[in-house]
Amino acid sequence: MSRRGRQAWAWTISALATLPAAAQAPVFSTEVKLVRLAVTVRDEAGALVGGLPQDAFRIFDSGVPQQVAVFEKSTLRPLSVAILLDASGSTARVLPESVAAVRAFCQALWREGNPEDVAALYAFNHEVTQMVPFTRRRERLEDGLKRIRPEAGTSLYDAMQFASLDLMAREGRRVIVLVTDGSDTTSATTLPEATRTAQRAEVSVFPILLVPIQSQAGYNVGGENALTIIATRTGGQVQLASRGAELSRAFTRILEDLRTQYLLGYYPRSLPPSPGGFREVRVEIVAPAERKLRAVTRSGYYEEARGPSRPWRP
Repeated sequence: MSRRGRQAWAWTISALATLPAAAQAPVFSTEVKLVRLAVTVRDEAGALVGGLPQDAFRIFDSGVPQQVAVFEKSTLRPLSVAILLDASGSTARVLPESVAAVRAFCQALWREGNPEDVAALYAFNHEVTQMVPFTRRRERLEDGLKRIRPEAGTSLYDAMQFASLDLMAREGRRVIVLVTDGSDTTSATTLPEATRTAQRAEVSVFPILLVPIQSQAGYNVGGENALTIIATRTGGQVQLASRGAELSRAFTRILEDLRTQYLLGYYPRSLPPSPGGFREVRVEIVAPAERKLRAVTRSGYYEEARGPSRPWRP
């Protein structure tokens, strides 16, 4: 089913807390809502670091320190993974290997972790098509992979937009794995629009950039820069991969990231006004001086995208 031209649907959630009339006690609604962050920790060499205690993490919202209210090591909250596969004409040569890598990734995703982990498959060229809705059924994935035909342009940002909107209503962690060999050429959606939609949907984007095999003459610096912006702002990481085993390893590294994520949650307190509605978030790691650790998470959140407010009673 082609998805080009689909209108973004409005996503608004509200909650109203009331008491029985007889109680006559005042009830006040506040905007204190839980912010959840999927966090990956790496050392100086880029290796994943697990097993850290809660007191190793410091959260700053709009520059203001926050108190960790929810903490999970190696969270097993269910994953909804949208796989976006570049099916433009330039990918024809590498498409069979991309298909094989996607197949292996999904098999590993469904074999371990949470039994509710699901994946969906999208193909994009001059238009975007959802080949397989969110599923755990291998035969549905196989059918979708067989129907992909490379042609025409690259509507990468449109694909991100549509997949983010599909992920918005799903519970648990929301992830996009994006496989492409270059920059966008035919999208109606812009890079800032696609990035904002992913941020509002609280989606982490993990791009895999297919680099030239024989020489770097055609290396797409612009495409890589755009993917780096997307990954940095959503808490993902760009993987550079050539053909064959390296492409499969890129998928494996992404799955390792997802399997070792910490989950941190906090209720924002004492924040300054934010006219634009976007709040910048930073996570720091407290570690011995000889061990330099780096936390990777999304750069922030839109306040209206955090779900219903909690009632507050004096």
